[in-house]
Amino acid sequence: MRSDYVLALADDGLIAAQRLAEWTSRAPELEEDVALANIALDTLGQARLLLSYAGELEGAGRDEDDLAFLRDEQDFRNCQLVELDNGDFAVTIAKLLCFAAYQHELYSALRRSSDERLAAIAAKAVTETEYHVDHARLWTLRLGDGTPEAHQRMAAALDRVWPYSHELFQADWIDAALLAEGVAVDPATLREPWLSTVDKVLTEATLAVPDDDWAPTGGRHGVHTEAMGYLLAEMQYLHRAHPGATW
Repeated sequence: MRSDYVLALADDGLIAAQRLAEWTSRAPELEEDVALANIALDTLGQARLLLSYAGELEGAGRDEDDLAFLRDEQDFRNCQLVELDNGDFAVTIAKLLCFAAYQHELYSALRRSSDERLAAIAAKAVTETEYHVDHARLWTLRLGDGTPEAHQRMAAALDRVWPYSHELFQADWIDAALLAEGVAVDPATLREPWLSTVDKVLTEATLAVPDDDWAPTGGRHGVHTEAMGYLLAEMQYLHRAHPGATW
């Protein structure tokens, strides 16, 4: 269903934004605190547009808040990558590099979607994700080509994050009709340009692409890591504790 596809893209952005927002007041320097907050706001803005559209397509009367705050863990369709704990700063940068590069390729392709609403959302998101990729690139270079300690931490972060990147390019969850109609993008077609971008950054940062020997999956089908439950408990607390609250 079209609503399921849009919802999965929305969940990616929503959960990624929640994780990035956790760095507010905790980033290694003030400028980075502001930068990560801005990236989180960009990603959340994309998610809100997609959540609203998913609610309209679903036709069950649910709005963006209902979909964000009143669904259970198994109803979320985000990739597992975005829900992983932030870990240290290097882990967050490794996650951002992998996810932002994927989103940039995805939204670049979705600008040609036969769904005009999706194409419009993608057109706006492309310029934002371009900045996200560049920001992650600069920090990857700074850490990877920095002190021995910084290099070791960035290499370890990539080893931690890399296995979860494979789920980004799986297509088994997408309705074949959406691909045939040009609504959705086949994520498998994004892997080569994504890998080209990421590999170029890692090479410049004197880092190696990790081995592809493990590929956890399940997020697109509602199977999540242990971290997801804790994230939702915090993100959804107010709406769960005070149903129907308004401001």
